[in-house]
Amino acid sequence: MKITEIKSCYIGPVISPEQFVAEHFFLFLIKGTMNGYDGNKHYALKSGECCIVRKNRLARYNKLKENDEFEKVVFIFDKTFLNNFQKKHTILFENFRSKDVFIKIKKDELIASFLLSLQPYYNNSGEISPAFSDIKREELLLVLLQLQPELSDVLFDFGIPGRMDLEKFMHQNYKFNVGMERFAFLTGRSLSAFKRDFKIIFDETPGRWLIKRRLQEARFLIEEKKQKPADIYVDLGFEDLSHFYFVFKKEFGTSPGEIASGQIQSTH
Repeated sequence: MKITEIKSCYIGPVISPEQFVAEHFFLFLIKGTMNGYDGNKHYALKSGECCIVRKNRLARYNKLKENDEFEKVVFIFDKTFLNNFQKKHTILFENFRSKDVFIKIKKDELIASFLLSLQPYYNNSGEISPAFSDIKREELLLVLLQLQPELSDVLFDFGIPGRMDLEKFMHQNYKFNVGMERFAFLTGRSLSAFKRDFKIIFDETPGRWLIKRRLQEARFLIEEKKQKPADIYVDLGFEDLSHFYFVFKKEFGTSPGEIASGQIQSTH
């Protein structure tokens, strides 16, 4: 049986769809392509490839269908599961230095065989039977640690993010559409300390600064890079195109469409 014949499945607790990765997860692409971005680096995953996406990071990814299909296998390695796993197995640490959010897993027959072994466990609803989900998660993690022992440094690091350079972090991550609580957590601050430090550094509230910074980038991309408003608003952290048009015109006195069509001359 080919791996492409395996169905999509999602095993583990449900995680938020926002751009903050709350739990580690394993992702294998059966059909399609996925492009990822972590604020610093771009990643690409093709059909037949897999990776670990590490928690407590900001990440955005989009999927491209293959013959109008996109199939994936996802295993969530949440903290409770990992704590229980650590109690049962000896964990060796490798001093792994990589900061990548998407960690590629090398191709190996062990991965292929594991994925094929899932087939008998699908129930009538096309899902992996809950009775076997933790067993299969444990089996997969044993395989991953055998193939790439350095993953132990990532998966079994239960620490929280330390205090970071707030100005550098925000300039790198302003495009991510997450709440202030997430930004505060990732910079190693309470929400109140985050807002206080933000005001000192930027002389602006976080919400207002984020909108202005995203709009500045939007104008640059439309005006100088000739990109279309509809192609950039999501990547800049705006959820709705009409809202993007509204705040853009409020900020600059003209619409993105007018700039894109050349009706407004550049002020740069």
